[in-house]
Amino acid sequence: MNFSRPTREALLLIFAILIGALTSIGVLGFLALISLGQSLIWPAGENFLVQVSQAPWWLKLLVPVLGGLALGPVIALWVPELRGPGVPEVIEAAAVGDSYLPPRLTFLKTLCTALTIATGGSVGREGPVAIIGSAIGSSLARLFDLGAEKVRLALACGAAAGIAATFNAPFAGTLFAVEIILGDIQIAYLGPVALSAFVAIIVAKNVWTGFPLLIAPPFEFRHPGELGLYLLLGLLGGLLAVLFTRAVYASVTLYRKFSLPEWLKPALGGLALGLVGLWNPHVFGVGYDSINLALAGKLALDAALLILVAKFLATAICLGSMSGGIFGPSLFLGAMLGTGFALSIHLLFPGLHLHPVDYAMVGMATVVGGTTLGPITAILIIFDLTRDYRTIIPLIISCVASLLTVKYLYGYSIYETKLLRRGVHLVRGRDVNILRALRVKDCMSKKMEILYDDTPLAEILRKTEESPYPAFIVLDNRGELSGVLTLADVRKDLRFPKELSAATTAEKLKTREVVTVTPDDDLETALNLLEERHFPFLPVVLSRQPKKVVGLLKLEDLLTAYQQQLLKVRLRQFPEIMKRT
Repeated sequence: MNFSRPTREALLLIFAILIGALTSIGVLGFLALISLGQSLIWPAGENFLVQVSQAPWWLKLLVPVLGGLALGPVIALWVPELRGPGVPEVIEAAAVGDSYLPPRLTFLKTLCTALTIATGGSVGREGPVAIIGSAIGSSLARLFDLGAEKVRLALACGAAAGIAATFNAPFAGTLFAVEIILGDIQIAYLGPVALSAFVAIIVAKNVWTGFPLLIAPPFEFRHPGELGLYLLLGLLGGLLAVLFTRAVYASVTLYRKFSLPEWLKPALGGLALGLVGLWNPHVFGVGYDSINLALAGKLALDAALLILVAKFLATAICLGSMSGGIFGPSLFLGAMLGTGFALSIHLLFPGLHLHPVDYAMVGMATVVGGTTLGPITAILIIFDLTRDYRTIIPLIISCVASLLTVKYLYGYSIYETKLLRRGVHLVRGRDVNILRALRVKDCMSKKMEILYDDTPLAEILRKTEESPYPAFIVLDNRGELSGVLTLADVRKDLRFPKELSAATTAEKLKTREVVTVTPDDDLETALNLLEERHFPFLPVVLSRQPKKVVGLLKLEDLLTAYQQQLLKVRLRQFPEIMKRT
């Protein structure tokens, strides 16, 4: 169907509401499936931790093995990408997959992760909920032919709704979709994505009785000197995130080396999980009950550290062979790290009177921010939990420290690592391999709007009004590049009319610090310059004559060339895609 632009925008907002509601219902169905499985498999109890703690030893060993046996054939024979986190599939779909998620992947990821968690798997829920929401969003937008970019945005709306409904965190869901799924924070995206997230919360709270999953007490910030401790906690959280990421993919590699049939390997992982669970039952399931113990201040130092080690091992074991997410386990590890950190400092310096609960909350954000390289999402998920502005400064300090630690020691998120292992390298939500294959000369425009240093203000204003794209190359009297002039430059100077006169020329108004590219530069280099410097265009100059302008590269032209090349790649892959759907 063909719609005018205003109609498309209105439809997108309507779809944002519909996507949020449908995603919330889908997510609640997924959570109900997990709850049903846990109630049927394990002894009765007030929560899942009590259920598995009361189970006989043989059941703790048997149930994860049976779960692995059920998962094995599905992963080995039908959808190998079910193994590990599911969010990378959504990121790849948004970046290079035409925002398409195969129905089989969506259905089986949901079913297999529910089975994994119900049988005690130490994994998170965010993979399937992101896939459920993203599939709903992209399918609706495709149905009404809203265009490639709007389909991508609708996919993000669904992912945001899924995370928001799962964690009761609308702000974090919004930033998760924009910061992690799209990899590109743009103001235009925030409205529809946030709308979907808040609608999902409203529906979930009116249908589901299991909120909130996490219960946080009031945050207490006693002394500015604590900021140094939060900085140290952030460094430790980043280190733990690096170790966790490495352990997960070392587990994947280790399973591949075992000379067992592929369908038996999840059962082996289930056996290993059961053995760890015999030692410490806190490892079974996502672990929200254990996190709540930390948030209630009910864990001693030795208990917190033992649970941290056990959960670390159990999650690496499970993600190496089973289906699930890393968001929940990252929150778990961070809560135990923060609790153990605060209690250790208290043991050394009892006069500081630290509150372990505060450090548990900040620790959760540091590990999530480190594993996902999404510090804003991590900050907002704790803010959604506490709704206390006193958390913001400690969270920022810790999450930035964690981010820098991971960037320095490792360089990639746990999601990016999975994609890199498959040969997909993304930058700002786009495939680097495609960007590197294209050159500036492939999409630059030789038609340029030219001004000279001595062009008077009246002519500049006339050209600005007449031009469909008011972005000008400014040349000196020798015809060489001396600057650029955009509508933003003109608007900035018009705010101070007393400083302008009829004698004012482009020499006064232009931007002198100009970043350029050459025709042979690849589009990855150009995109980095455009987005890091927030320029709408780049002058194209000769490599041997850096003042000789031969063209203009606009961001929109670069993205069009990328999309066209992406379409060609997708067409070449079409036979394989059809096999997977």
